[in-house]
Formats: sequence, C-alpha cells, structure tokens
Amino acid sequence: MSINIQRSFEDKPENNSQGKLFLVATPIGNLEDMTYRAVRTLQEADIIAAEDTRQTRKLLSHFEISPGKLLSYHEHNKAASGPELIRLIIEGKNLALVSDAGLPAISDPGSDLVKLALEAGISVIPVPGANAALSALIVSGLPTERFTFLGFLPRDNKDRDKLLSSLLDEQGTLLLYESPHRLVKSLEALLEAWGDRQVVLARELTKRYEEMVRGTFSACLKWLQEHPPIGEYCIVVSGAHPEEVKERRDAWWQALSVEDHVAHYEEQEKLPRKEAMKKAANDRGVSKRDIYNMLL
Repeated sequence: MSINIQRSFEDKPENNSQGKLFLVATPIGNLEDMTYRAVRTLQEADIIAAEDTRQTRKLLSHFEISPGKLLSYHEHNKAASGPELIRLIIEGKNLALVSDAGLPAISDPGSDLVKLALEAGISVIPVPGANAALSALIVSGLPTERFTFLGFLPRDNKDRDKLLSSLLDEQGTLLLYESPHRLVKSLEALLEAWGDRQVVLARELTKRYEEMVRGTFSACLKWLQEHPPIGEYCIVVSGAHPEEVKERRDAWWQALSVEDHVAHYEEQEKLPRKEAMKKAANDRGVSKRDIYNMLL
C-alpha cells in the first residue's frame, strides 16, 4: 500500500528543477469573475494550455497577457499533446491549464492531464473560480447539502437509460450539463426515467441575458415549445422523495421475476403486453427497453 502527499505552501510559479501544473478557473461569461490570483498565475506561467486557443486568446488580450506561451490541449489531441506537456513541466516549465469557461478538468480532457501529472510526481495546484454547475445549484432553490454531478448524459440511448435508472432512488439534488439541440430530448428521457420532478433550467449564467426556468419536467417541456433552447444549459433536478424510495423498496413485486411481474399485469389487470411491460418498468424504476431486454 502506498500513499501520495502533496503540500503546496506557496502557489506562486517558480522555475525550480521541476515545474507545476496549475488548474486555472476562467469566467463562465462575465469577465469580472476572473480572480486576481488567476490573472497572476497566467501572467507568470511559462506555458498556458487551452481547450480553445481562439477563445483563450481573447481572455489573455483583455488582461494584457502575452499569447506567445499559448498551446493547444483538447479532446482530439490529448493523446499526443498530454505527454509532451508533462515533459515540459518535468523540464522545469510551470503550466497553467484553462478550459473554455469555468473550472478545467470538469467534463473536459483536463482530468486526463491531471492523472498524467500525478503519475509523474508533479504538483497539481487549483486556482478556483467560477463554475456553472455550482452557480446554478445555489440559485435553484433545491437542496444543496447533498448533490450529484452527472456532466453530459451519454449520447447512446441504452447507456443513458441505464445511468438514469441507477439514479432513480438518489435523494440528493442532481446536476447536468446539456447543449441546446439535445435539451428537449434529455428532458423527455429524465421525465420518463424519474417521473415529473421539479427542475431548474439555467442558461447564460453571469451574462446579460441570464435566465432560470423553474417548474416540473412537463411544464418546462411545454414552455420550451414556445421558447426554443438557446445557449448551453445547466439542469438542476430535485432528488427522489424519501417516501417514494421506501415505497419502491417495500413493493409487493420485489419477490417476483421480471417475467412474473409483467404476467401479473397481463393476467390480473388484463393489460396488453406492451402496457404491462411499461407498468413493470415504472414499478422497478427502469426503462421499458430494459424490461424488454430482460425478457429476451
């Protein structure tokens, strides 16, 4: 058994025998949310690695930071670029990593660079700042003492449904990111998987047209019919009600196989097989597709 301890008493970048990796938060929309420490770290870093160099170049220009030390690091080049950046740090360069907006290494390839750095014995230092998910959470009006961040939902329907089914009984608040062209589809999937819960749709956070839409899944879907999604969204969803969780866990069907569960609705309630499968799926907190696959 081995452990790794890192103590950073001074975060100021210095050219020692080995450099450091700084994870620098950038504004999610409002440039005034850039911290003094973040500006200083970018000024003093030997290299700045960015997910989108064009976007970061604008940020550097605003704060009069030289763009000459800017390098590209993103999902499509991380396999080649990551080890090269680690080599530069080992040689003594201090590297500042930024994402397009907010905290790096959250739903972006920065997490892979952190793993490489730790494996190489490099100190990784956070430079905190704005974050879309937590900003949406604290203004949502939903419980904040316990929450789960899901990032972006899987694109594959089967993987998405499996994930949502596993979280049916999660009682903490749930946070997701979603793009405008997938928002409606994702909300429909959440409604089918979890029922008509309370949700907050937050977009344009910290910007001029910041907007929070609060209501149930069904109400928000109806609202979106007249107000098409624009911009990136953070979705905040209420957790499962404790009484509903207990009811599911004490349910009459617990001892039944999936086949017997479906047969019960077919025989006792005279439902067509598709409807019986749907009711069994709702009981078990899974999708109808899952029930179908179990019966194959």
